[in-house]
Amino acid sequence: MAVDGSMPLFEHLNELRRRLLICLVSVGLGFILCYVFSAKIFEILMLPWIHALPEGQAAKLIYTAPHEAFFTYMKVSFIGGLLLSVPVILWQIWKFITPALYANEKRYMLPVIFFSAFCFITGALFGYFVVFPAGFKFFASFASDYITPMMRTSEYLAFANKVLLVFGLAFELPVFAFFLAKLGILSSDFLKRKRKVAIVLIFIAAASLTPSPDVVSQLLMAGPMVVLYEISVWIVYFFASKPFRAAQSAEEKKPSS
Repeated sequence: MAVDGSMPLFEHLNELRRRLLICLVSVGLGFILCYVFSAKIFEILMLPWIHALPEGQAAKLIYTAPHEAFFTYMKVSFIGGLLLSVPVILWQIWKFITPALYANEKRYMLPVIFFSAFCFITGALFGYFVVFPAGFKFFASFASDYITPMMRTSEYLAFANKVLLVFGLAFELPVFAFFLAKLGILSSDFLKRKRKVAIVLIFIAAASLTPSPDVVSQLLMAGPMVVLYEISVWIVYFFASKPFRAAQSAEEKKPSS
């Protein structure tokens, strides 16, 4: 380490390599563990579709290529291993960036990392327990004596991944608002004034980001995002940097011309 306490470039790169190696080993171990239970994990992932099917309809997925089911289980195992490794990955990120942070930044970073993971998991669970049942019931309602729903395993996994990822990222809105507030880029007054525009943009984003084109899924995404927007207004109000809040208050007190 240098005299001023900074870390030389090569030591910095070695530290980064060590942290990445720990993350990769963690993902690999999680992958192996999840592969043992991959069939059960995929069955749990299928439950919303099974429950949405009409009475008497066979609750099965199909595969049309010899390797399709195998690679589906591999993907399920990798995603599961990645999720299991999230605490390790976040901890390694924290340990890597900690030396470069000031004391006041360290105070915020660990709660932000935890809250970010919490928001993502909450969004994914909302997608699984709320969006999946409503969306699948809507799709399954088109089944009839002449139309039978038969979904491929790879298509179902791709659809499920997109829904869970989109809702997980959508629930990160308060975290993004917190960062922008601390950087002095965003103010609660600005969010309040642009509320109507934001709601329109949220519905446009919901229509664009949801993997399925049905109105039910889009409303189920837009509704929570509107609530998260209102939560973000209060987060920005309480956590905006003090100089920025002072400037904002002074601006609000100016007499209108």
